[in-house]
Amino acid sequence: MKKMFLFLAIAGISMCSYAQSEKYVKAMEKLVPAVDTTHSVEGLLDLSAAFERIANAEKTQWLPYYYAALCQVNLGNMYFAQGQADKIDPLMDKAEPLLTKAEELEKNNTEIFCLKKMYNSGRMMVDPVSRYMSYGIEAADALKTAKSLNPENPRVYLLEGQDKFYTPEQYGGSKSEAKKLFEEAKKKFENFKPADTISPTWGMGQLNYFLSLQKGQE
Repeated sequence: MKKMFLFLAIAGISMCSYAQSEKYVKAMEKLVPAVDTTHSVEGLLDLSAAFERIANAEKTQWLPYYYAALCQVNLGNMYFAQGQADKIDPLMDKAEPLLTKAEELEKNNTEIFCLKKMYNSGRMMVDPVSRYMSYGIEAADALKTAKSLNPENPRVYLLEGQDKFYTPEQYGGSKSEAKKLFEEAKKKFENFKPADTISPTWGMGQLNYFLSLQKGQE
């Protein structure tokens, strides 16, 4: 009889865990597609907050922390493009603990190192001259690690291409090299298969933007 009660207790716990996991996945599935299509300040802040709420409820899952940080970093990139670099540091301050938590939960993950690259680049963009030797080098190291962990990750080549595209030629930039990297990223995207429905797939929209820019320059 005791064995029967123990079996039922374990079964009950397993069913609760499954239900919780299913609820988590469904909540994430509603939000993840918006990561690649949200391009407003309010939208990115709301999306980050939504992921953070899931992270607070599902404290053992790394992806909500990752996406919450990614939205903050994406907003930083938007401000930089608008010439408002003074607004970036507070966003990186918000992203940093979220990114740290994601990495605590998921070691040696190519996607997290891609985001670490983006985070450090964001910090550097506030003042490239004085910050390159710290954040610039950290960004390059993170991207190198991301590539070593998964050479098939298309976001690695997208980020490499962006670096080549925006860096002045006298400092190693090259529009032609950027084009090659973007084309390589496109091939990787075509063959990329995410681990599940809530794993990172973002980047194709950004890639198409850069490919269109370079096509217009031909």
